[in-house]
Amino acid sequence: MDDTFLTLEVVQRALSLPDFEPQSAQERMAPRPRATTRPALPGAAKLAGVLVLLFPGPDGDLRFPLIRRNEYPGVHSGQIALPGGRCEPGETFEQTALREAQEEVGITSERVRILGPLHPLYVPPSDFEIHPFVGCVPDRPVWRPDPHEVAEVIEMPLASIIDDRIKGRTTLVRGGQTLEIGFYSLGPHQVWGATAAILSELEARLLVALRLANSGLPSAP
Repeated sequence: MDDTFLTLEVVQRALSLPDFEPQSAQERMAPRPRATTRPALPGAAKLAGVLVLLFPGPDGDLRFPLIRRNEYPGVHSGQIALPGGRCEPGETFEQTALREAQEEVGITSERVRILGPLHPLYVPPSDFEIHPFVGCVPDRPVWRPDPHEVAEVIEMPLASIIDDRIKGRTTLVRGGQTLEIGFYSLGPHQVWGATAAILSELEARLLVALRLANSGLPSAP
């Protein structure tokens, strides 16, 4: 497959689609019957920012990093995730995503151009509301993973997320609840949960943007 059809121009078009339903796009791959918005609970959700960082691959394609988290006592131990983490006081969600990417994989924040946000997503097991952003850098980064948080940095072609052959569904028991989960099989890794839901929104946006590009129609009035 020629991956060069997914350009930064297409990505920017995908992020600015009018009348797009992001929550339904996320729910295609989100665990079911888990909520993607926070129910009426006391207090407020913890807040986080994550980054889909696009960079050019060796064949002219766009790629992005995923991280495999270290094993630790917690609900997200060892999972495949996007770089990101908890907001600090006074930060915007964008600043959080950039800071966490710098801390976790060593990408200098000043090098990143933010292309746009994706829809926030609620994660019930950890009571986090995640705010994803898509950004880009002009060349392939030199990864400097934080050894305390990151076991591995995994480079993935952006085109892989629109390939139906790598998507699947299974069931998983978590906290006594049986969940139906969608996942992406990216190489030897299964990507599910909040990360799969975020990538599902980006996938759906890219498919619409590609159809618009092929039809010659504008993406916005």
